[in-house]
Amino acid sequence: MQAPQHRFFRPPVLSSWLFAALAATVAACAPPSSCFAASTADTPQWRSALHYTPQRNWMNDPNGLVYYKGLYHLFYQYNPHGNFWGDMSWGHATSHDLIHWEEHAVALPANQSEEIFSGSVVVDARNTSGFGTAKTPPLVALYTSVYKAGSRHEAGVQAQSVAYSTDDGVTWRQYAHNPVLTLSPESKQFRDPKVSWFAPGGYWLMATVVADAHVVKFYRSDNLIDWTFLSDFTLPNVPHRGALWEMPDLFALPLDGDPSRLKWVMIVNVNPWSIAGGSGAMYFVGQFDGTRFVADDVAPAGSDPARYHWLDHGADYYAAGTFSNAPSGKAVTIGWMSNWDYASHVPTAPWKGAMALPRELALKTIDGRPQLISVPPPSYVSMVKQLPATRIDAIDVSSATRDLARPARGSVQNIRMTIRPDTAQRVGLIVRASASGDVGTRIFYDTRMQTLIVDRSRSGNTWFSGAFSKAHIVNLPLNDGRLDLQVVIDRNSVEVFADRGRAVVTDLIFPAAGDNHVRVFAEGGDARFSDVAITDID
Repeated sequence: MQAPQHRFFRPPVLSSWLFAALAATVAACAPPSSCFAASTADTPQWRSALHYTPQRNWMNDPNGLVYYKGLYHLFYQYNPHGNFWGDMSWGHATSHDLIHWEEHAVALPANQSEEIFSGSVVVDARNTSGFGTAKTPPLVALYTSVYKAGSRHEAGVQAQSVAYSTDDGVTWRQYAHNPVLTLSPESKQFRDPKVSWFAPGGYWLMATVVADAHVVKFYRSDNLIDWTFLSDFTLPNVPHRGALWEMPDLFALPLDGDPSRLKWVMIVNVNPWSIAGGSGAMYFVGQFDGTRFVADDVAPAGSDPARYHWLDHGADYYAAGTFSNAPSGKAVTIGWMSNWDYASHVPTAPWKGAMALPRELALKTIDGRPQLISVPPPSYVSMVKQLPATRIDAIDVSSATRDLARPARGSVQNIRMTIRPDTAQRVGLIVRASASGDVGTRIFYDTRMQTLIVDRSRSGNTWFSGAFSKAHIVNLPLNDGRLDLQVVIDRNSVEVFADRGRAVVTDLIFPAAGDNHVRVFAEGGDARFSDVAITDID
């Protein structure tokens, strides 16, 4: 992770609908100054119901993701002293089911000599570190120390340090001889250690980055304290000069569910230059032999971001990482639901920042290439199934927009449907829409371009930052002429899972509390919406 800076963003593809954005958003909050005031007043209308967010103050990257004794531990970058980036410490929350979270006291606070940047936590079951016992194995955190003036290091130097807990993550002690890993000469861009157990070799493996050099560095250790360099991973002629590589994560998954076809996946979070502008989560699929990672498919130098693999095609999914020690060896990931382009300007108070919905990852062959699919966790699916739903067998729409009946309205919803565009040029739904139709987030398919688009240009308050990009697009050919959608709607976000997780788009939105209509529409022809299920989760 890093301090916020000014970022560039890619301009969206515009339509006539987008050109009406300014008039609509001004109409949605008159006078506009009242919306700007929301950044200093409490904004309960935008507090997530399904997504973790602290009660107050600034939050960004998830850290120390670990499952232990029936609990998922979420540590995260946190400012204990204000609703702005600074005094970086590790906040802490836990969950039994990845949906309901309990916030705890700050785990690792910044101090006079260092701030506590991103890192990871492992269960040291063999007590290799010696911090616990065979009966009481410790939780061990590897994190980035960012040193202040007056420490033994130049101000701003980054190095990797250790902390440990022997009471199941409640309290933490820092290792007396930190840091345990630094570069020579020391660097101000050496950060984000992600540690895992490499079973074939019987040692601990660390992936970390030199962020401005676009290099992932691998190390090994027998005790989580003494580290030996293994190799570097980078790209020839990196196409995104000026961007930073952050928060690496390396893990293995079976291809198409076949354990004999194991592939390695490496997530590299990139800022800026992501597929939707600003920050985003890129990944590579390849081989790892215990020393070196080799990607199978690397885009040629100078390629557009669309040529790369992305965990999410929306603007608000960053710093993604997986939980260590997850049940059944599953790859469960969570990301920060914001974007460095505008995170400091998001109009929420007394908190700023939220986590995206946790997701399970699987590796499948799509279009002849191994690609990640991501879906909500089973606990979320089970929760939705237990709630009553508004169901509609089929809706036929011809060059029109149809407002669904009152039972379909809501601010926190799960929507499932199958769309058959037929002759329509564009077809989709509008969520968190106002009664007048001036405000709403459009999720639609363009049949000519074969793209799925989330358009938030008229989603509510969009003018708190000029870098709040308006439309996010993913290439997605139809499967047998149909598009299966699952849309998770919260008070300030939409997450669109298309074709059972083949493509995901996550975006923040800031509508008024009463904007709760759901509409379906078709442009330039006929379309059918079938198997519609709308579940109110608020």
